[in-house]
Amino acid sequence: MLRHRYLTIIAFCGRGRMSLLFLLLMLTSASCGQLSHLSAEKEGKAVIEPASPLSERLNDPYALFLYATLAEADGDYVSAHSYLAKAVSIDPRSAYLHAKMAYLLKEKKEFGEAIKHALVCIELEPSDPEYKVLAGDLHAAMGEDDKAIEQYEQASKLTGGDPRIRMLLSTMLIRKGRFEEALKHLERVIEANPQLIIAHYYRGRVNFELKRIPQAEEAFLQALELNERLEPALYDLGTLYQMAGRDVDAIETYERLLSFHPQNLAVRERLVSLYMKTGLKDKAEREIDAIKGLSQPGGINRQALGLAYLRQGRLDESIEELSMIVSAWPRDYKSRYYLAIAYEEKGDGEKAIENFSTIVPESDYYFNARIHMAYLLEAEKKIDEAIRTIQEALEEKKDKVELYLALGSLYESSKNYAKAKEALRQGLEIDKENTDLMFRLAVILDKDNDKHGCIELMKRVVALNPEHAEALNYIGYTYSEQGVNLEEALALVNRALKIKPESGYIIDSLGWIYYQKAQYAQAIKHLEKAADLMPEDPTISEHLGDAYSKAGRYKDALGRYNKAMSLEPSNPEKLKEKISEMEKRLEKVK
Repeated sequence: MLRHRYLTIIAFCGRGRMSLLFLLLMLTSASCGQLSHLSAEKEGKAVIEPASPLSERLNDPYALFLYATLAEADGDYVSAHSYLAKAVSIDPRSAYLHAKMAYLLKEKKEFGEAIKHALVCIELEPSDPEYKVLAGDLHAAMGEDDKAIEQYEQASKLTGGDPRIRMLLSTMLIRKGRFEEALKHLERVIEANPQLIIAHYYRGRVNFELKRIPQAEEAFLQALELNERLEPALYDLGTLYQMAGRDVDAIETYERLLSFHPQNLAVRERLVSLYMKTGLKDKAEREIDAIKGLSQPGGINRQALGLAYLRQGRLDESIEELSMIVSAWPRDYKSRYYLAIAYEEKGDGEKAIENFSTIVPESDYYFNARIHMAYLLEAEKKIDEAIRTIQEALEEKKDKVELYLALGSLYESSKNYAKAKEALRQGLEIDKENTDLMFRLAVILDKDNDKHGCIELMKRVVALNPEHAEALNYIGYTYSEQGVNLEEALALVNRALKIKPESGYIIDSLGWIYYQKAQYAQAIKHLEKAADLMPEDPTISEHLGDAYSKAGRYKDALGRYNKAMSLEPSNPEKLKEKISEMEKRLEKVK
């Protein structure tokens, strides 16, 4: 094995190019009388022997390794690869040569070839953790996350949990969504090195993903104690505050970020939105002026201005800015996506679809673009085209559960409940505890006359997420429709109302439960509020009409039934009968 000799060259490289050239000269000079080379160790001492001819040196893996190292230093990767390949063929049992080749191929982004050499290293020296780290890095570069995790885990065990390797492992676990496992490793890293800023920051990110807001906030603040200028931590902390509705804290955090990083236009765009929301219009305009001053029309960093206008509802100005950007930068798919959103909000479905359709599968915005396209096509009554749009997206990525949810909803709207259930169950095979998929499937079971299956699945949704207001409401309303378990229904709907106190649908359910309990005054009180909140909902208007009828308020009932009829009710024939009945009663009163 020549590993100790190859390492000698690394030492020479560290001293500079002249030292490396000197070593090369020792190996390749034409004068045998003057030349010498470093031989293998004899009797514990390095001895000098007469140099062999150049042709022999090109069959010496040590010399070839040296040539490769010099070529790589010159940026000549082709020659470096050629020399190393020959060295490996002469000395195939050298793990160090295979590792050198793997690193060179990694530099050339030839990851598939590089991993072959890394795996040979592991086979030759299975107890060396660095070769496992190398293999993990290459698997990660190829998107083979599970294999990368396996190699990092083995390296971590060999080193007794080296913090550097734990950080690599945590990064991959985060990428795979295995947040709890990542968190355990991050906590061990912090125990070993409490001053490691990146570990605190990642701990914040993981807790944020797990919706553990206090823990996430604490971790971000710890990272900022160690480095108050850390831009990602300030940005994510501001995001946390903004999502939690803590607008004042969000504004303070974003302003602090800008004091250190004034060029961050994305934060300025967020501040525009927050200032407008909190009534600070002058500050919002100042931020818009700052964005203009820091960017040029059509420049990619002008995106922040287009987004700021979009958030303000200034759609024409947003479209103007974003259109200039995509004209100059046609592969800026973020700007393209939000340009399509602006057209969608403006009501120009054709232009929105045109822009959504140009976003390629490699873009992070592709899947959301396809979902928006599908719903726009559905609104245009092009349901088959909408379904094909989602199916095409699923061909690109079959494990994207949001696509199954969209596909199920499209089949539902076309009343193809069998296909809808199939699509949603496929999504649940990928994410067995996805409450969005479960809720939609339960609704379709209800529409397909499987009340029992619907209720059981809704109960599972609530078990997984006790704050799921829609599921709580659905169970309560279904019980009220059936006229059963009315006390339980009342408790469930009141729970839902605490979560969403201004939901017209939930207030309607509450009123309907009181109606079923024959408490008509209470029913009218809640149903009137629901009708005020949801004036265009035919079912709520009909419910209120029913309550008025029971209370003997026939004229009010007729008015509500006529209102419901004008809103495309689900059962117009039944509603016509109620209208006729009210008209007859009013005639009798005359």
